[in-house]
Amino acid sequence: MRPETSRSPEAAGPPEERVLRQLAEAVLFEGLADRDAATDAGRLHWRLGPHRFRAVGSLGPFGRPRLVPGTVEMADGRDGWRAAPLAALAEALPGSAERRERLLAELRQTVALCRWNADTLRPPERRALPFAALDAALWEGHPYHPCFKARTGFTLEDHARYGPEAGAAFRLRWLAVRRDAVALALPGDEDAFGRAELGAEWDTLLRRLGEAGYALASHAVLPVHPWQMRRLERGPLRPWLAEGRAVPLGEAGPHYRASQSLRTLHNRDDPGAASVKLGLGVVSTSSLRILDPHFVLTAPALSGWLAGIVAGDPLLGARMSVLREYAAAIADRDGPLAGHLAAIWRESPDLSPGEAAVPFNALCACEADGSAFVAPWLARYGVADWLDRLVEVAVLPVWHLLVAHGVALEAHGQNMILVHRDGWPERVILRDFHESAEYAPGFVPDVARVPDFGAIDPAHAAPADGRFHAVPSPAFLAELVTDSLFVFNLGEVTRLLRERAGLDEAGFWARLGDRLRRHAAEHGLADRFARLGVDAPRLRVEALLARKLGLEEARCSRLVPNALYPDALSPSPLAPDALRPDPALTILRETP
Repeated sequence: MRPETSRSPEAAGPPEERVLRQLAEAVLFEGLADRDAATDAGRLHWRLGPHRFRAVGSLGPFGRPRLVPGTVEMADGRDGWRAAPLAALAEALPGSAERRERLLAELRQTVALCRWNADTLRPPERRALPFAALDAALWEGHPYHPCFKARTGFTLEDHARYGPEAGAAFRLRWLAVRRDAVALALPGDEDAFGRAELGAEWDTLLRRLGEAGYALASHAVLPVHPWQMRRLERGPLRPWLAEGRAVPLGEAGPHYRASQSLRTLHNRDDPGAASVKLGLGVVSTSSLRILDPHFVLTAPALSGWLAGIVAGDPLLGARMSVLREYAAAIADRDGPLAGHLAAIWRESPDLSPGEAAVPFNALCACEADGSAFVAPWLARYGVADWLDRLVEVAVLPVWHLLVAHGVALEAHGQNMILVHRDGWPERVILRDFHESAEYAPGFVPDVARVPDFGAIDPAHAAPADGRFHAVPSPAFLAELVTDSLFVFNLGEVTRLLRERAGLDEAGFWARLGDRLRRHAAEHGLADRFARLGVDAPRLRVEALLARKLGLEEARCSRLVPNALYPDALSPSPLAPDALRPDPALTILRETP
């Protein structure tokens, strides 16, 4: 039996295998198929419609299936098995035919772009890259969602020009929009802001605006992704351009390149300058990558509030910082172009001498030679000491923000940045809050300090029902953190450490649960910890594939075994040796 490995997804085999495997894992995890109780030789069996499937694999923490690439098979109807076609698995899923067809198209686009990467690009040596370059070089994409590189709307030429993998640099297009159709949230005077961000190029834009017969008094200026501008000029922006409601100002400013999140762009010419997040009419993973219009103008107030919480708590101030989203602009907030013309400016990491920064999902990545990105660090410090340190400086601050301050962040692998010295974890930086931070009004110690989001955008004045930042109870907050930080983020790190270093995953998660309880006791937070409801046999997680298929809301979340709660863990029904670490790939054994 072939052991599971964590080779670089772009280099470990045909992209069809990874896409099929992740689709099958999501199907099983979200209960979209009927699981067969019987197992054979470490295989999972399931039924979807008229088809029977199987794959070599096991169940990991939180009940997440872990299937071996290349082992997903479908019954051939003659008492035999054959490699499962991607289309057969996708077409057997629940949901409307239109949704399934769209999903299959995105799966095929993911395969095509992965294949282009593998055939065209040379995998970079990533360990020595500075932060912005590394952020672009993490090609792997979402480790769970099967449409991890769909980018529907991109051609292969667009992928090469604007995708992070090729690392191409480009300048932004600029658009002047009549003031009755645009709203700004800037840290000060508009002209001073423009000069601070663009220097002499700001004067160039104002000159072009004047040559077109307009001025800053009538029009505000905002950046647009060049792909987005090309798309909008041919469609919904045409009437605005014809009547002068919008005025194209051409290219200007520094060169940018895409980060791993595609719509967030890093300044190539000055890595210490702000990153810019722009609306992009591309579908990738679960959603259209425009900027939600009701979360744009609130971004500066939200991140300023978070920065204040961090600065005012000595425990957080020593271990955590946030990248403030300090400025925002949006056109046609309540109209048909809502979210398609919008921008958010975000700080870049500020590092001290000797520090380096890596996106958190680099910790579960592998290099082109198959070695783990973190292999040198583990060899230097030992798995146990390094992992304990990671928990203290990266996991506990996010958890403390939740328990002590009643604020939950969607701390998945792209939104967290680990700051280290020669691989030794020092602190964590959080980013990208505007759509992924929540609070419960009755759980925030000082609710008077919460920004009046409803005054910024009237949609936020609605009841705390979870549609915006305010949620009805602490349990909602806990779900966001346990789902993103534990199930879909740290779980990928422990998976790699189990495969490469023999980590006792069940033991780690039980110890982490004990550490969270001890943290609450140490800081007088036991009562607040209890209100989160995380000390239970099951946790609720979001079902991303079910939501993409448009299934009813009740099927878009799911209760899973809580690996943090010792009694929730039980032996997998599969053979325990099904995925034993490959000795040839093992870095070292966990120290006693």
